[in-house]
Amino acid sequence: MKITVKCFASLSRFTPPEADAYPIVPGDTAGSVVQRLGIPPNDLKLVFVNGTHAPLSAPLAAGDRLGLFPAVGGG
Repeated sequence: MKITVKCFASLSRFTPPEADAYPIVPGDTAGSVVQRLGIPPNDLKLVFVNGTHAPLSAPLAAGDRLGLFPAVGGG
């Protein structure tokens, strides 16, 4: 099974080479992928699965799109 992984802003350095076809196994969650990518928990602020805000415990399925965002500042 494969998903698409997008890491934004300061997390872009964690984007895997196979981002458009990242392999997952049954039972994988957003959190398990974050952990495999080596993203420090304190650096991650928002998780989206298929364009919808999701918890790290969200299960993943083939074809899903996982978006990972850091905290961003602004005025």
